[in-house]
Amino acid sequence: MPVIQTDALVIGAGPVGLFQVFQLGLLDIKAHVVDSLPHPGGQCAELYADKPIYDIPGTPRTTGRELVASLLQQIKPFGASFHLCQEVSTLAQQDDGRFLVETSRTSFLAKTIFIAAGVGSFQPKRLKIAGLDSFEGSQLFHHADESARFAGKNVLVVGGDEAAVDSAIRLAGPGPQQSKSVTLLHRRDVLQASAEVLAHFGALRESGAASFQVGQVTDITTEDGKLTAARITDVDGNTTALPVDCMLVLLGLSPRLGPLSQWGLAMERKQLQVDTEKFSTSIPGIFAVGDINTYPGKKKLILCGFHECTLAAYAAAEIIFPGQKIPFQYTTTSPKLHKLLGVELPRAD
Repeated sequence: MPVIQTDALVIGAGPVGLFQVFQLGLLDIKAHVVDSLPHPGGQCAELYADKPIYDIPGTPRTTGRELVASLLQQIKPFGASFHLCQEVSTLAQQDDGRFLVETSRTSFLAKTIFIAAGVGSFQPKRLKIAGLDSFEGSQLFHHADESARFAGKNVLVVGGDEAAVDSAIRLAGPGPQQSKSVTLLHRRDVLQASAEVLAHFGALRESGAASFQVGQVTDITTEDGKLTAARITDVDGNTTALPVDCMLVLLGLSPRLGPLSQWGLAMERKQLQVDTEKFSTSIPGIFAVGDINTYPGKKKLILCGFHECTLAAYAAAEIIFPGQKIPFQYTTTSPKLHKLLGVELPRAD
């Protein structure tokens, strides 16, 4: 496995992790980013992508999806490399002070580490059906943005929240991504989605483009190593077989602290203890920002995480550029920052 050498490794691609990339970029520090999800955004993208957020400074109203898009646009000049669908398994400090970090697919040798893991690594909630997990990635999926794989297929969407309903709508709608058939399955006859989304799904049901069933998957049928049907048991105990080519299981996400708890970092109630000058953990060179850290007066707000990123970046610069004075500059007036950001100001005549 090749080793990627980097000045900074950010663990977590939620809003705070993305803003950490920005603050590092302003100090001319390149970063790599690792996240267990298949896309940047963390909780914002997974749990409230379309719900309004009102407490981002200077932004009266945004959504999780819009905030993530803005942050990705903001860090674009710095060319961060993303390593998605990967969870950090081990972290070990080397004799030269750097940290060897490994995932299932990638190894990093980093001068500094920034843990922006929120409340932990998000793992999809799974159906506990014997043999089902063997179809992961081929016929079984757990993320809504993977729906492009389902064109022309019989799809079973399992879940009852807005992400599940919205996915069923997208798969049933006209276009190149349209599935052959779409069935939404939920254990109750009440779906948790906005009135607009429910109305749209209701119209698709009336037209026959989508269907809805109340019940739970209790078994599967396979043939020649392929998933062919899901056996569904309704509230009365009756079981029927539904032919399926693919299953999209959207039962929500469960945060898991994972291997982080074994890295020898000082913790309190599953959160990393940090100082409030540098947001350094108990191991110099490893910083923690956002909901994963704790200190007196800590508030779990995105804007507080942004503040923490700034101080952590300046502290890291002292490690990455030893013996150099780190100048404090403003993006409004600094030609160097304008160059890093790729912006040009109009010349005064």
